[in-house]
Amino acid sequence: MLCVIAGVLLVVAVGFAGEPLHGLLERIDPGLSQKIIVEIAPDSVDYFELSQRGYKPVVRGNNRVSVAVGINHYLKYTAGVHLGWNRMAVRMPSVLPPVKGVVRRSTGMPMRYYLNYCTHSYSMAFWDWERWQREIDWAVLHGLNMPLAITGTDAVWRNMLRRIGYPDDRIAGFIAGPGFQAWWLMNNLQGWGGPNDDTYYDRQIAMQQKILERMRSLDMKPVLPGYSGMMPHDAGMYFGLRVADTGEWLGFTRPSFLLPTDTEFPRIAAMYYEEQERLFGKVPFYSMDPFHEGGNIDGVDLKASGTAIHEAMKRHNPDAAWVVQAWHDNPRASMVGHLPQGDVVVLDLQAENSPQWNRRPDIFDAHSWLYCMLLNFGGNVGLYGKMPAVTGGFAAARDSSRCLRGVGLTMEGIENNPVMYELLCELPWREGTVDVEDWIHSYAMARYGAIDDSVARAWTLLARSVYGCPADSVQQGTVESLFCARPSDNPRQVSTWASSVDYYDSSDVYEAARLMAGVADVYADNPNFVYDLVDVTRQAVADKGREAASEFSVAAARGDSVAYRAASRKFLRLMDLQDRLLGTLPDFRLGRWIEMARACGDTSEEKDRYEWNARVQITVWGTREAADGGGLHDYAHREWQGLLRDFYRPRWERWFDARLSDWGTTSPEIDFYEMEREWTLRHGGYSSTPEGAPITIVREIIDEIISPCSD
Repeated sequence: MLCVIAGVLLVVAVGFAGEPLHGLLERIDPGLSQKIIVEIAPDSVDYFELSQRGYKPVVRGNNRVSVAVGINHYLKYTAGVHLGWNRMAVRMPSVLPPVKGVVRRSTGMPMRYYLNYCTHSYSMAFWDWERWQREIDWAVLHGLNMPLAITGTDAVWRNMLRRIGYPDDRIAGFIAGPGFQAWWLMNNLQGWGGPNDDTYYDRQIAMQQKILERMRSLDMKPVLPGYSGMMPHDAGMYFGLRVADTGEWLGFTRPSFLLPTDTEFPRIAAMYYEEQERLFGKVPFYSMDPFHEGGNIDGVDLKASGTAIHEAMKRHNPDAAWVVQAWHDNPRASMVGHLPQGDVVVLDLQAENSPQWNRRPDIFDAHSWLYCMLLNFGGNVGLYGKMPAVTGGFAAARDSSRCLRGVGLTMEGIENNPVMYELLCELPWREGTVDVEDWIHSYAMARYGAIDDSVARAWTLLARSVYGCPADSVQQGTVESLFCARPSDNPRQVSTWASSVDYYDSSDVYEAARLMAGVADVYADNPNFVYDLVDVTRQAVADKGREAASEFSVAAARGDSVAYRAASRKFLRLMDLQDRLLGTLPDFRLGRWIEMARACGDTSEEKDRYEWNARVQITVWGTREAADGGGLHDYAHREWQGLLRDFYRPRWERWFDARLSDWGTTSPEIDFYEMEREWTLRHGGYSSTPEGAPITIVREIIDEIISPCSD
């Protein structure tokens, strides 16, 4: 129903089926839209307000995103219901808990960005509409109003390249497969993981149209990839275009860069935007990142390039802004510094870890920018966070930077460490600097509906250990589980650029796991608690694995084969326990990833190709040259059931067998890439169906590896 009160348009009691917020509430719990009154009252700032009218809570906001934030705030802090990646639907009582008084929150941070190009590949490459729908719900409930939406961009490129006369066989060799589209769109590689079938492009177009329709209906402002000059590597030779050869990226040939001085630049850019608009419409933001991770810029006029990219975007949509990621040397001041203020939005991509806003005034004092948290690299599994650094860093930026306009979640992979994303999403709606210990207890209360002393103590320990990574640390995400490392006598990390250090006392994690296991029966019906219990115990087992690895490293240095054999057996036993533990929840099973990939195909050939994409991405990543020479192997490693048993364990078993069978000689020479490649060529064999009782198995593991040595 629409009405006007004091000149302000209100949408009152949004309960009709066509209203997007009605659908959101019904997906949380059928019938919930009839239990909550929703009102939209425009304002100059984003706000939400909670109150009570009779037996029904009232949630009011200036737009649908703000109302959704208010709904989430009510669910968490009044109803004791936490919606997260592992649970987006609940059963609510017939009469909802009342709001006491009036609760109002507003924010001066109007831009809240969501997703990294990498997220679309590392987590979302094989999603169906049901999964996308849950994610959009999660994002809007957390106030994220600028989601990056790259699905279907491959179809835009296919259509544009066809228009300029590029043959289909060459297009097939240019556009990457679904597991690797992020790095293709960031100008790092071409063709890897492809080719893609026409049915694939049809599905991508249809999916993106549904994604954008839902985002727009909820008042979100999607960000689409714009045109930044990328062209196939052979475009110069094939079309006679003036292009720059940007070199290689970790063993892959990069696409070429169309020089802005080429007279064809405006025409090609216009065709790109025309094809994109025909399929997906216009948006207020376009993401473009030329030279995102390096690339040869010899002979490239960066100022002219920035001008050409900006003008092409503005010709397409005069009201649009260019979104660019601050990563390494990008964006260069010479490319965007001269552009009008308001036309560029800079993402300080990992401000929690390596902020650029406070050391690059040429960029961050010239353009609007967002304080972003990257946190996760490669979709790796592991507890990790920098709570004091994030809360303090955001407060410092808010209080000292005149161009800060909001926050962003720019993780490479999702469905991990929900506590950190919950924290950052709340910061724009809070005043002052958040007290981490107070906040962590309120988070646990919301997540579980209630907490006792054991749970409160467990989260205090986690906050000061794994989630208390020092501000000056620059390591890439979690302290990696050495179960996933390529074997050696002295393993320290898994991925090439991790820079992992032991910054916390593992005994805090062991104690947190034991405390939670001790009261697990009380919370057994809460999926959030069970997920966290398994995840914390998983971290404890991984940390025990680091201890065992240290033991066989010392034994190797001393030449003690007996101690080496004992430590290696302990290490393998821990891997077996970990695999069994992770099998209890679908969230930690390789089978879920494989099933999603195969479900994308219509034919057996398509299914096998998508599964190959899924397997390669999380293991060798690329060719031998890229995996070994480029260092990409195991970058996207996952501590998942099935992967531990069939991929990581055989590597370690072979290493230990070879090492012990010829003790005293040099380290064995094993072609790990060939072992790994053989696994990527297999099909099937994994299920998403959980096995075993998680609480029972957690307690068995704690009794075996933690309790005896914790007192």
